[in-house]
Amino acid sequence: MALEIKDSNIEETLQSDQPVMLDFWAAWCGPCRMVGPIVDEISQEYDGKAVVGKVDVDNNPDTAAKYGIRNIPTILFFKNGEVVDKVVGVVPKEQLTEKLEKLM
Repeated sequence: MALEIKDSNIEETLQSDQPVMLDFWAAWCGPCRMVGPIVDEISQEYDGKAVVGKVDVDNNPDTAAKYGIRNIPTILFFKNGEVVDKVVGVVPKEQLTEKLEKLM
């Protein structure tokens, strides 16, 4: 399972030495429900190599606002605490893993 990222632990998460992939989603979002299981699979496959988490935008509005999340699902990729890539909408798993691989 992907980590649950909240306003309270986002900064700590981004301090990781590993690449970070965060899925911004909401329970009411249909496309988010399509992407969610893919993010969970990636989380298991990259355990120990990358940090993979989910941010519920309804429960964590500060983090969503900080990163300008206007459409969901949005997946942000971080390296050294900085956003280095972004995907909006439903995309194939391969596209997400390619982006993650480039950060390793």
